[in-house]
Formats: sequence, C-alpha cells, structure tokens
Amino acid sequence: MSTVAFHTLGCKVNFYDTEAIWQLFKHEGYEQVDFESTADIYVINTCTVTNTGDKKSRQMIRRAIRRNPEAIVAVTGCYAQTSPAEILAIPGVDLVIGTQDRDKILTYVKQLEAERQPINAVRNIMKTRAFEELDVPDFADRTRAFLKIQEGCNNFCTFCIIPWSRGLMRSREPQSVLNQARMLVDAGYQEIVLTGIHTGGYGEDLEDYSLAKLLWDLDKVEGLKRIRISSIEASQITDEVLEVLQHSDKMCRHLHIPLQAGHNEVLKRMRRKYTTEEFAAKIEHIHRIMPGVAITTDVIVGFPGETEEMFQEGYRFMERMGFSEMHVFPYSKRTGTPAARMEDQVDEEVKNTRVHALIDLSERLQLAYAERFVGEELEIIPEREYKGQLDSGLIMGYSDNYLSVVFEGSEEWIGRVCRVQVTAPGVNECRGEIVGAPGAVTAGKGALKLASPVRSAADSADSIPGQAAKAIV
Repeated sequence: MSTVAFHTLGCKVNFYDTEAIWQLFKHEGYEQVDFESTADIYVINTCTVTNTGDKKSRQMIRRAIRRNPEAIVAVTGCYAQTSPAEILAIPGVDLVIGTQDRDKILTYVKQLEAERQPINAVRNIMKTRAFEELDVPDFADRTRAFLKIQEGCNNFCTFCIIPWSRGLMRSREPQSVLNQARMLVDAGYQEIVLTGIHTGGYGEDLEDYSLAKLLWDLDKVEGLKRIRISSIEASQITDEVLEVLQHSDKMCRHLHIPLQAGHNEVLKRMRRKYTTEEFAAKIEHIHRIMPGVAITTDVIVGFPGETEEMFQEGYRFMERMGFSEMHVFPYSKRTGTPAARMEDQVDEEVKNTRVHALIDLSERLQLAYAERFVGEELEIIPEREYKGQLDSGLIMGYSDNYLSVVFEGSEEWIGRVCRVQVTAPGVNECRGEIVGAPGAVTAGKGALKLASPVRSAADSADSIPGQAAKAIV
C-alpha cells in the first residue's frame, strides 16, 4: 500500500484544506503515516502570511526531501501560490500546486510516477471565480466539525498578502454547504464551526443570498446543536445577522470580531473599513441582544506610525470593549505589502513592551469574563481528556460562549452534551462539576480519537492573527 504524509503550516483554513486533500488520497487507498516517517508521498501545505511563514515552509520541504529522497514531494498552500518558481528551485520538489486545483493532485501524482519531471500546476488565482469543492466528512481529533464556506478576500488591508495568495472572495454554493452540514450531523457532530479566509463575507458574491440566510438555513438542519462563526468583521454583522443571533437558539454566544487597532488613525493606515466609534456601536448592540456573549478579537501591535499616544488610546478602548480574550501579535513586515514600505516603522523593543501590556490586559479581561459565570450551569461538549492525560478522571470541553471548562468525567462522554456548573474561574480554563448526565448523541467515531495525523504540533489559529481572518480552534 502506498503511503502519504502531511505537514500543515499556518491557519485553520490550511488545516481544513489538508484534511480535504487527505480524503482524496484516502479514497485511492493510500495509508497515512507520520510526517517524520518514511513515506512515498509528502504533502506540505504552506503559509506565506509572514516572511517567517515562507522560511518555515522551506524548512519543512527540505526535511521531507531528506527523509526520503525517492519520495514524491508536493507543495501546496499560500507560499506555493505566490512563489512557485522559488519552491521549484529547491532540488527534490516534484509538484507545486497553489490554493486551487487541489482536486487534481492525484492526477499529477500519477503523471509524476510515470515520468519524473517537476510540475508547476499554479495558475493565476486572481482569475479564479469559483469556490473549490472539497468535502471533509470527519475530523480525526475534534468533537467540533469545521465547515469551509468561502475562499479569498477583497479587502486588501495594507499589512496583508492573503488576497494575492488566496484570490478574491468566492462563496460556496448554499446547497453544497447544507449538504455537508447534514453529512457532518449524520456522522455525529453536534457543533459546526463555519470557517473561511474572510468568513463573514459569505454571500457577497451570490445573488439574493447572504450569510444571514445561510445561518437560518443551517438553523433548520435537524440534529445540529450549535453553529459557531469562526470570524466576522464588525461591518459584516448586518441587521439580518443580528436577527439570527438574537432568535436562533443554535447560534453560539461567541463571536470573533477582529479589531486590529484601537485608534482611528492606525485603522485608516491599515485600510480597515470602520472607525472605533462604529466598532463600539456594533459591539454594544451585540451585548444588548445576546446577554453573556463572549467577544474575542485580534490586535496588531506596533503598526507603522503607531505612536505611544495612539497605543495608549487604543489600550483604553480595548479595556472599555471588555473583550473575553484578545489575540495579540506584534506587527510583522510582509514583503510585497504597502505596510512593509511605510516609513515610521516601530522599534522592536517598543513593540515587545506594548505586546506584553496587551497580553496582561487580555488575561485580566478573560478572568473577569469567566468570573461572571461562576455558579452558572452551562452546556459543555467535552473534547478530550484534560491535557491528554489518560485515566486522570478529568475531561475538558467548551461552552457555547467559548469558556474552556475542566471537570471530572468519563472518556465515554467525549462528544456528548453535559450540563456542568462552573465552580472556579481561570484565564485559559475554568473548573466545573457535572450536574446533568450527558446527552445520548455521540460525536462521529472519528471525533473520539485524540490525535489527528494531519495536524502539525503548531495547531495555530485560523491565521496568524491580524494577518487574515481568524478561526476558532
């Protein structure tokens, strides 16, 4: 039996895409092995969101070639899309296939087996207007299923390379989304996380259909317990979306809304499409209609031109917003973006000081949010044994408002709905006690495994926060 090994860098969308590529190999009878093993084929799904992403991608490509010089080495993903010639110049690379045409990967593999001539299968992504249909029927280490509903981004923020590596916005056909949602529910998943490069933009390229309409259609899927949106821009939370959030009992009380900066001048330089006043008004409205909602965000620190005064004003704004968690990253120059050419680059030490100040704020806000739920009963879907410790007697999972709760329970409860009372708050995890027996429905058999071979140890977020849309892990 032929073997294939995967390594994924970067965002949650990449992890979804790797799972989809694995399904293609699986259907052809391939066996999946660990990336550190000797395999017949290595697939490296790359990241280009920062210059470091490119470097790490090259390191993993070379590692595969060293592991088995006879293997077919296929490179896909964002770095492959933007720099195919650079990758093909690495001796031992056989196939470069970008962020489209992944469904043809096995055809190229067969071609390589017949005639070992390197193939550059990368096309101009900016001309692509159709969503690439790749289904993922189960996730090996998840009780939550990810469902990719869109690809690409039209925003062209000054710090971001993503439109050049993923192309322009294109939405998945509604029927296709609903079919896969039903398939995932049939496999036993009770929670679906909608994901994409610019998830909240779903439907902008469709006629007479929108994200709100998709959410209502998903609300009608029988057996589905929770719908979570991985990331959505404040400007995309329309009145129609707010109505679904308010009236659908399947929508999770958790939204990830990237802020990026808490000062209007910085937002303008980033080419973000809102002001802090507009952002605050939207957040306040959401809190009114969804009491107890968790709002998490992304922040870029030390963007070119950010003065100490701007940073301090932004700090106070974030404090006022009361986020339940902030993903804080220093601005990282990305070659080829307008921000990389800007003058007034901020000193690395200054960035570092500001990052630590915001991480401290995030932890304070996280604890304050968790404290509000002590004594409350929440529905938790356990995901795994606590910290992977077998026989510890502890399991952990998430509430609909994204509190991570650890409590005493059986491994058999993984993937089943438990009623848990929160007994102690924490920054990254709370403690709880079981008060209600788990529901009868279990997650898909694949979801009960504790480790997925196609995931890298990085298990990063939907992107390096601030560089593209972020999904929930």
